[in-house]
Amino acid sequence: MRVHLSLGSNLGDREVNLQRALEALEAVAGIAIIAKSHYYETEPVGVAEQPDFLNLAVEIETELAPLELLNAVKEIEARLGRTPSEHWGPRVIDIDIILWGERTVTTEPLMVPHKEFRKRAFVLAPLAEIAPDAVDPVTGKTVTELLRSPEAQGQVVRLTP
Repeated sequence: MRVHLSLGSNLGDREVNLQRALEALEAVAGIAIIAKSHYYETEPVGVAEQPDFLNLAVEIETELAPLELLNAVKEIEARLGRTPSEHWGPRVIDIDIILWGERTVTTEPLMVPHKEFRKRAFVLAPLAEIAPDAVDPVTGKTVTELLRSPEAQGQVVRLTP
């Protein structure tokens, strides 16, 4: 199954944090990274008084079930130093499951599509780079259409390699 993830970091060496997260994802049995976006410098959302984020999107092929992937992602975050903090606060690493093909997942710990992704340019811009035609199964809109929507908020700057 093709799944899209959003990764972000705004503490420490953000690029190193993201690279370690990518390496950890690749090391999980049943996950292969198919595509990776450029890095994007983005303003924080929710809590403004914190460092800017470095974000990227990845497309993976996975044999894992949704909750298995969620558990793998949470384990990677913890191993890389993410600790419980204030909602939308600063973090060493954040990995969110954004889209699971064109299906929806609704369980207590996991909702896919990610409930806030349609409003977040920092998720949509990197995702549009690698999967412009991916469809949000809830709205029927492509990622590119969602990014062009006035609902997509936030300053996003694509960084050169």
